[in-house]
Amino acid sequence: MSDPDPIMTLAARYVALWNEPDPAERAALVRALWAPGGVQVLVHPPQAIREAAANLAFPEPPLEVRGHDALEARVRRAHEMFVAPGEHVFAVAGTFPLLERVTGVRWSMVSTRTGEAVGGGLDVLALGEDGRIRTDHQFIG
Repeated sequence: MSDPDPIMTLAARYVALWNEPDPAERAALVRALWAPGGVQVLVHPPQAIREAAANLAFPEPPLEVRGHDALEARVRRAHEMFVAPGEHVFAVAGTFPLLERVTGVRWSMVSTRTGEAVGGGLDVLALGEDGRIRTDHQFIG
């Protein structure tokens, strides 16, 4: 039976990854969602990084992780910072197709106390023929 909304299914799996408390399950989800050489690029890095680069006369650097191990470390750190303390969870805020095998996933960081979105962003996911993420350009804000 085919998936009636494959973009929403992908978005739900993607966001669930960042909320997953079990390290082994998170690692399995990284490998299921991303191609082996998959990459995530944080397009607009935090202000402190932009300022440090500017002080050295460098342009604003994108931050990039590549491969399952690096992606797993990235997801683990985000989970430790935002979800594990119990103050926030991530939720799908919307999806939209852009091109064949390219989709946008809007997400929110939601306060577990109030249920209100306190942050969010957009990930532009380019998928390989196998349906796994090859590139993920993340825009926060």
